[in-house]
Amino acid sequence: MIHSEPKKYNCIVVEDEPIAAEILENFISRDPALNLVGKSTNAVHASNLLSIHDVDLIFLDLHLPVVKGFDFLRKLKNPPFVIVTTAYHQYAVEGFELDITDYLMKPIPYDRFATAIAKFKYLMEAEDALLEVAERDYIFISSGKKQIKIILQDIYYIESLREYIHIHTKSETLTFKTPISKIEESLSSAMFTRIHKSYIVSQSKIEVKSANMIQVNGKKLPVGRTYKPFIEL
Repeated sequence: MIHSEPKKYNCIVVEDEPIAAEILENFISRDPALNLVGKSTNAVHASNLLSIHDVDLIFLDLHLPVVKGFDFLRKLKNPPFVIVTTAYHQYAVEGFELDITDYLMKPIPYDRFATAIAKFKYLMEAEDALLEVAERDYIFISSGKKQIKIILQDIYYIESLREYIHIHTKSETLTFKTPISKIEESLSSAMFTRIHKSYIVSQSKIEVKSANMIQVNGKKLPVGRTYKPFIEL
């Protein structure tokens, strides 16, 4: 079913306390812009949810069984925005070092939840505005206060590394702090193909391709299982 809302943000709840998870689910249901795509009680299942869904926001409890919240977060290659939920004050500094969007203390009042969501939406909109599609043959990407012009035909492939992307061109490699999913939205699917969670390639630059690998400019890049149906052999 196609929704008429202009913007929907996919989120997951990672919480091992049933009552806390239920409260968050109730709060999420009150906001039509939030779409709860999954709930998890542990880091392993949460990783699985992230591989299945395109997630914009994680509500993350820190005291999870086996793998703790921050350890789980450090292992994520390209983490979405994170709102931490915890009953403990002492983790705030560590949370801000990990670039946490907000920090909610349990029991969470609804108005404090709403404030955190407003902050998340502001950051999402600011990130969307980083990418400006100018004309079909080039794009501008914001880097600090500068706008960098990149000729689309010069791009070999784009690589994601945590919250950064590397754009490999004919003359240089450019690095920007933005998720790969955001730049993917600004690129023409007729020119570029996402082949992996971490890679987008220029179709005209492909030298060799198979079900598991694509070679661009001498570099062998893996084809992710999720993306295999979109690769024409």
